[in-house]
Amino acid sequence: MKFGIFHELSVGKPWTPESESNVYHNALDQTVLADQLGFDQVWAVEHHFLEEYSHCSAPEVFLAAAAARTERIRLGHGVMVVLPPFNHPARCAERAAALDIISKGRLEFGTGRSATWTELGGFRCDPDNTKDMWDEAVRAIPKMWTQETFSMEGKYFSMPERAVIPKPYQKPHPPIWVAVSSPETAIQAAERGIGCLGVSIGTPGEYEQRVKDYRKAIRSAEPVGDFVNDQVNGVTFLYVDETDKEAEVWGTKLAYNFAYLAAHLIGISSVYPTAAYKTPGLLFGLRQAPKGERAPGGGGVIREGMGVGSPQTVIRNLKMWEELGVDRMLFILNAAESVPQEKVLNSLRLFAEEVMPAFEGRSDSSIRGAAADPALPMP
Repeated sequence: MKFGIFHELSVGKPWTPESESNVYHNALDQTVLADQLGFDQVWAVEHHFLEEYSHCSAPEVFLAAAAARTERIRLGHGVMVVLPPFNHPARCAERAAALDIISKGRLEFGTGRSATWTELGGFRCDPDNTKDMWDEAVRAIPKMWTQETFSMEGKYFSMPERAVIPKPYQKPHPPIWVAVSSPETAIQAAERGIGCLGVSIGTPGEYEQRVKDYRKAIRSAEPVGDFVNDQVNGVTFLYVDETDKEAEVWGTKLAYNFAYLAAHLIGISSVYPTAAYKTPGLLFGLRQAPKGERAPGGGGVIREGMGVGSPQTVIRNLKMWEELGVDRMLFILNAAESVPQEKVLNSLRLFAEEVMPAFEGRSDSSIRGAAADPALPMP
């Protein structure tokens, strides 16, 4: 199993003229250190209008800055919203390809359809149609990357024949993913031959059947791109310290503040009756955490499988995910800067020194059919 970091870029109130700048630059510093320590991936979300929870509305800018400061770590859109009312699919293809070129082939292309009424309503996007919009776009974008010219007469977007340029550095194209917060979406990812990017914080037990169903379905995938990406990424919090007691103080501050910010978001199903959103989505799983799972960090919850604790505890927790067949775990490092930056960086260092070695030498899940060009750094 490999490891990555996941940025929401949350900016808690009260705001100062430097609040957003501090969050962005702290996240970039975390990314630079993660690259130096051997972390495999960094992902940045795309959210709009979500005050405090996420100020990451232009992830391609953040990821380009990360690309310029790093050498090996792969750069993930976690995710790019590919719905035409948000982003024309041709613009998605162009921006992603440019980032792949800038990073010399380090792009992981995550896709999604948004999960809050604040965002969908803000762009006048009909929730009933987002699943079909996503499907139309995710089938078109790989063709834009691999065909000399592309044209489309679709239900949700159309364009005359044009050369969509630039083309990605990775050949035939970067790995494609979709944000997965429900068992249904895991199956849809597998059917299309794209990676399962878990975006809901849960326990290994809650993920177990989802991973099994994904692995079974992807055996008969009909890929939307030129190859099958059969990887599974999970997500949880990370705070490592010398002892469990010390780690829980700051780890629960992180979890509590994240859950507090998420609790203010307006899920689709709470205001709009639609079958297209069967779960709250995003990372709302903490709301359902059992009572009593509390630690001295201000009221947050510590759940089974989280990367919070001493190195020995974190190894034990992550082994549970590895046994389920999760290929990579992504870590949320901070929420509204509730953990001091130096502690975040020290946690990353301790993880790399004492946790990572317990997972070395494991084989990666395959990306079948990808070009075996030694000049291109594959995941």
